[in-house]
Amino acid sequence: MLGPGGQPLASFGDRLLAYLIDTAVVVVALLVVFGPLFVIFMARILAVNPETDPDGTVAEPGLFLVEILLPMLLIQAASIVIMFGIYWLYHVEYLKRTGQTLGKKVMGLQVVPLDPTGTLDRRMAGKRYLVEFVGGSLVPGGSYVDGLWQLWDKPWQQCLHDKFAGTVVVKVSR
Repeated sequence: MLGPGGQPLASFGDRLLAYLIDTAVVVVALLVVFGPLFVIFMARILAVNPETDPDGTVAEPGLFLVEILLPMLLIQAASIVIMFGIYWLYHVEYLKRTGQTLGKKVMGLQVVPLDPTGTLDRRMAGKRYLVEFVGGSLVPGGSYVDGLWQLWDKPWQQCLHDKFAGTVVVKVSR
């Protein structure tokens, strides 16, 4: 099947492999960012380890709350913001330049607008991101429905994030 600009549409297998490569790239980036945070937090927990009474209860419950639980919740909230920020940089800012992420380059794929005369912009890439990652994270099973949608979508074999953004993924020469 051909896309709106006459290029062949990307297959499910190629798109899945590109997604897995992109996921590996982002996970490595997240490990680089979060690894040191985790080590620092664990060192802090070990340094603050509250004493317990003979019956097993925490001697100073306020210390546990202020020194361990509150920083843990703040780090978790910051981690979510940082994670979605890194995903934004990779899946929107990097994608809008050439229509390709690293995984798509390796697999010879490109995201293009349905309008063959248009160009992929930040708005389109941002819409794809919102549906694929934010929507997929918040809606139980949403990422599966989104990714598998291309198997029965006609004529462009679009995932839901492609439909929402007005894009299609095509095969290009490497």
